Amino acid sequence: MLTATCHCGAVRITVPRRPRSLTLCNCSICRRLGALWAYCPADKVRVEAAPGATHAYAWGDRTLRFVRCKSCGCVTHWEPLKRRPGSKMGVNARNFEPHEVAGARLRRLDGASSWKYLD
Repeated sequence: MLTATCHCGAVRITVPRRPRSLTLCNCSICRRLGALWAYCPADKVRVEAAPGATHAYAWGDRTLRFVRCKSCGCVTHWEPLKRRPGSKMGVNARNFEPHEVAGARLRRLDGASSWKYLD
């Protein structure tokens, strides 16, 4: 198990294992957020936060929403608006301790144009 927290600790996210790869996406929102995504099966991710401790933002085709801590503002994850079997989530790997994700393969996703990995 691996746990990520926002800066103030109000949001905790637990994933079953270390990510093998991390994705740096250049789409209009990811590049502005500065997030580094660890993709996980949605049913394997546990998000712990008090009611009202987070704020979500959905845009575009509204298939997913980005979630941040209301207190410190850290973006913690994105999740699908409609969960289906096999759905995945993106956990912001910048909220893990650096040594916990060191060595993971960094993948660059061209989310701004082709939606293809550039590596």
